[in-house]
Amino acid sequence: MQYLKTLVLFLAFGSILNAQNGRNPLLATNPIAQQQWVDKTYNAMTLDEKIGQLYMVQVFSNQSQAQKNKIVELIRDYNIGGLIYSKGGPVRQAKLNNELQAAAKTPLLIGMDAEWGLSMRLDSTYAFPWNMTLGAVKNKFLIEQTGRQLGEHCKRIGVHFNFAPVVDINTNPNNPIIGNRSFGEDRDNVTEKALAFMKGMQSAGVLANAKHFPGHGDTEADSHKTLPTVGFDAKRIDSIEIYPYKKLIKEGLSSVMVAHLNIPSLSQREGFPSTLSKKIVTDILKDRLQFKGLIFTDALTMKGAADFVQPNLDGGQSNSGVTGGEIDLAAFLAGNDVMLMSEDVPKAIARMKIAFKNGIITEARLEHSVKKILMAKYKVDLHKYKPVGIYNIVSDLNRIKDDALYEMLMENAITIARDQTDQLPLRNLETKSIAYVKLGDSDESAFVSELKKYAKVHEIPADNLEQLMTKLQNYNTVIVGFHKSNASPWKSYKFSKKEKLWLEKIAATNNVILDVFAKPYALLDLKSVENIESVVVSYQNSKIAQEKSAQLIFGAIPARGTLPVSAGEFFKLGSGKQANALERLGYTIPERVGMSSYALKKIDSIANYAVNGKMTPGIQLVIARKGKVIYNKNFGKHTYEGNQPVTSEDIYDVASLTKIVATLPLLMELEEKGIVSLDTKLSEIIPSYKNSNKKNVTLKKMLSHYAQLKPWIPFYFKTLDPETKKPSDKYYRKNSTQGFSIKVAPELYLRDDYMDSINTRIKDTDLLSRLRYRYSDLPYYILKQFIESHYNKRLDELTADRFYKSLGANNTMYNPYYKIPDNRIVPSENDDYYRFQKVQGYVHDMGAAMQDGVGGHAGIFSNANDIAKIMQLYLQKGFYGGKRYFKTETLDKFNTCYYCESNNRRGIGFDKPQLGNVGPTCGCVSMTSFGHSGFTGTYAWADPSEEIVYVFMANRTYPTSKGPNTLLREDIRTNIQAAIYEAIID
Repeated sequence: MQYLKTLVLFLAFGSILNAQNGRNPLLATNPIAQQQWVDKTYNAMTLDEKIGQLYMVQVFSNQSQAQKNKIVELIRDYNIGGLIYSKGGPVRQAKLNNELQAAAKTPLLIGMDAEWGLSMRLDSTYAFPWNMTLGAVKNKFLIEQTGRQLGEHCKRIGVHFNFAPVVDINTNPNNPIIGNRSFGEDRDNVTEKALAFMKGMQSAGVLANAKHFPGHGDTEADSHKTLPTVGFDAKRIDSIEIYPYKKLIKEGLSSVMVAHLNIPSLSQREGFPSTLSKKIVTDILKDRLQFKGLIFTDALTMKGAADFVQPNLDGGQSNSGVTGGEIDLAAFLAGNDVMLMSEDVPKAIARMKIAFKNGIITEARLEHSVKKILMAKYKVDLHKYKPVGIYNIVSDLNRIKDDALYEMLMENAITIARDQTDQLPLRNLETKSIAYVKLGDSDESAFVSELKKYAKVHEIPADNLEQLMTKLQNYNTVIVGFHKSNASPWKSYKFSKKEKLWLEKIAATNNVILDVFAKPYALLDLKSVENIESVVVSYQNSKIAQEKSAQLIFGAIPARGTLPVSAGEFFKLGSGKQANALERLGYTIPERVGMSSYALKKIDSIANYAVNGKMTPGIQLVIARKGKVIYNKNFGKHTYEGNQPVTSEDIYDVASLTKIVATLPLLMELEEKGIVSLDTKLSEIIPSYKNSNKKNVTLKKMLSHYAQLKPWIPFYFKTLDPETKKPSDKYYRKNSTQGFSIKVAPELYLRDDYMDSINTRIKDTDLLSRLRYRYSDLPYYILKQFIESHYNKRLDELTADRFYKSLGANNTMYNPYYKIPDNRIVPSENDDYYRFQKVQGYVHDMGAAMQDGVGGHAGIFSNANDIAKIMQLYLQKGFYGGKRYFKTETLDKFNTCYYCESNNRRGIGFDKPQLGNVGPTCGCVSMTSFGHSGFTGTYAWADPSEEIVYVFMANRTYPTSKGPNTLLREDIRTNIQAAIYEAIID
C-alpha cells in the first residue's frame, strides 16, 4: 500500500515536470516528502484558512504596538500566508519576525523588497549597487555573486522571497519609477544580468521574483500613483518587455510579480489593470509562457489598482474601497496566487469566501494556488522552521566580503563614456596641474581625498563664475565632479540650469574631465559635449564609487564598464573606452589580496602600545600587497604635549630612507646609462679622490658598506663655540648675509664654504683599520657630490624632476619649511645640542642640515603613502604609472647581496634580511626582500616574494634623540612586520 502511494506521488510530480519541460521552480530536493507535507497541511485547513494563505500583509518593524496587534490578529484569526516587511531595523525585524511566526498556525512566507539589498527597507544593513550600475558590468559572474550575497543577507534575517530582480527594460529615460532599478535599455543585457542575479540569489536558498510583468520600463507614470499606459502592440511587447521572462522561466524562476499597467494590446480593454487581466496573467504568463511558479500581484494598495472601479460579480459598479475585496477577487480570478498588501484583508477574505460558495472560485482553483504557496514554504524549509538568531545579526549583514564585492562591481562598472584626447587614465603627472570643481548637491569628500593620493589636486571654490574662471587659469586639467544623492535610486539626478552654464563655460577654455556620480541620464541635459574632452560615468555617489572613480582616472584600476543605456546623441548604449591599468598603487580591503582584516588588527595594538608607551609621539602606517594599499592608518599625535593628531597628509623626516628614495634611484639611472658601473672607483668619478686613500673604493663596496669608511663624522661639532657649546659666530649668522646663506634652522645661517670643508674632510679622513661590514653615511655625501656635479643641479631638483613629480609623490620633498604649512610637518626634536630650538620642517640630521637641508644620506620629508609608491616602483622592477624608470635587470643588480659570504647582508644601497638571528627584519621575510630604516624611527621594506610593501613613519626622536631607542629595543617595527605576514591567508 505504501509503495502505491509513493508511486502515485512520483507520477504526479513527473507530470508537473513534463508540463514545464523542465523542473518546476517550486519543487524541493525531495519532492515526495514535499508533496506529503503540502497535502497534509492543506487538508488540515478550513476554507477560511486556505483563503488566508493567499494574502501577504505589509509589516513595519518600527511600527506601534497597536499596529503589531492588528498583524497578530490577522495571523491568528485569518491564517494569512505571509508577510512583506518594510521599514525598520534588522534586530527589530528579526525579533518581530520570531514573535509573529510563533503566532502562526501555518509558518509564514516572508518577503521583502530588497532589490539592491536589505537597506532598501532597513537601517544598519548593506546596500549593493543599483541595477543600472550592475548593467554596466560585463562580468556576469559578479552579478551572480551579488545575487548570492544579497540572498545570504535575506536568509540570515528570515526572508524567503526577495522581490527582485527588476527585469523591466528601461527604454524610456523619463520613467519616474524604474530608472536606476533597471539593468538598462537593452533586452539582452537586462536578461543576462537578471538571470545571473536570479541564479545567485536562488543558490543561497532565497526565492527570486521577476517584476514588473509584463514590463514597466517604458512608462512615464508611476503605478504607485496612477495607472500607467503601455501603448505598444503585442508583437513589440512580446519581443522586448516579455523577453527576459521567457529566459528566466526556462532557468527556474520562482515567482513573478504582475504590474498595475494599462496595456490595451494585451488585455484588449482600455484602462484595465494588467493585474486583473486573465488574458495577461493566465493566458500569457501561465499558459503561453508555461510559468508554474508563484504569481504575486503588485501591492494592491497602489493607486494603479486600488483606484480601479470594477464591476462586481453580483452586478453593478463598486470600488474596492466601498464593498471591499472586489479587486482581490478579480486579481485571483485573473490567475494571481498571492494578493500582496490588500487594502482590507478581512473584507477581502470574506468576499473571496462568498465567491467560493457561489461557485465563482472552485475548489480546484483555490487548491492550485494554496498548494503552490505551500510548496514554496516547504522549499524554503518552513516545514522545519527555526527562529532567526539575533546574535551578531548586524555584523552578519555587513560583511567584509560585501565590501569586497561592492568594490569589484564598481571597478567593473565605472565607464569612460568619452575620451576624445585619449587622456585617460592620466599619465605624465609631472606635466599636470590639476584643479577640482564640484557641481551637484551631495558629498564629494571621498573622491577628492582619493584624487589627492595620486597627485597634487587643488579644490577650487568660487562664489561666482567669473571668480572661478580666473582661478582656473593656473591649471591645465580640470576635474569636474557632479555629485548627486546616493540615498535612493529615485533621487534627483539632473544638472541645474546654473550648473549647465558653469560646465559649459569651464569646458570652453579648459581641458575637462567630467565625472558623473549619478545615472547616465544626467548627460541628456548637455546640449553639446564638444568642449568636454573626457566624461566618466560613475553611476552612484557612494564612498566606494568615489574612491574607485579616482583610482580609474589615475590608472590604478582598468576601465571596463560600458553604458547600459543611451544618453542622447553623444552617448550610445554599449559604449565605453576600455583601458588597462597603469600599475599605480590602488586601495582596497585586505581580503581582496589574500590578507585578513581581523588579523591585521594586531597591528593596531602594537602601534597603540608604542604610542602609549611613549616610544614615539605618533605613527603613520601603510601596508600594500599585490599593488593595493590595504592598511593605511595613523596613531598618536605630532607631539606628546600637543593636541594635533597624525593624519595621512602629514609628512615626516624620513632620515636615512633618503638614501634609497633619493640618491639610489639617481645612481641607478646613471648606471643604466653606462656613466658608472658598480665597479667604478671613486677616483674615476671625482677627480679630487685620485690621491685619496679612497681612490680605489668601488661603488659596489661603498654602497654595500664594505669599504672601511667611518660610520659618520659629527661635522657640526667643530662649528660650536668651545666655551658655550653653541653655534659659533665664526660659522653662523642670525640672518642670511653674503657668505652665510645656508639655512640650518630659523635664524641660523651657516657659512657657504663649509660644504667644501665637509667634502674635503670625508676625502681625507682615515679608513677603518680592517675590512668588515660597517654601516656608514659617508658614501651618500660622496655620491651627492658626484651626482650634483654631473648634472650641475642639486639633489632636490633632480629627485623632484626625475622621479617625484611623475610618480605623483607630491608629498615628498627636501626642505618643506617653505613649501607647506607647519601643521602638516611633524617635528623631529627639541634640539639642545646644536640648533637649540624645535626642529620642524628642517632636516634633523646635522650633516644634511649643513648642506642646506639637501643631503644624499638624509633630508627627505614624506608621508607613508608616497614612500609606498617608491617602494612599489622598486617592487615592480622599475615600472610605475605607465612609465618605465629602470630596467628589470637594474633592480636585480642593486638588490643583490654581493658579500654575504663575508657576513655582510647588504645589497647595493638597500638593506637586506639578516643572515643570522638578529637584523633589520622580523626574520619572516624572503631573502629577496629589501628596504631601509631611518634614525627618526622610519622604516620601509618591500618583499617581492609576497608582493608586500610596508612603510612605517615615526618621530621617535621627539622630544629628544638622546634617550634609549625603545622603538628599536621593543622591536615595534619588526613586530608589526611579523603581524603582516601572520595576516596572509592565501
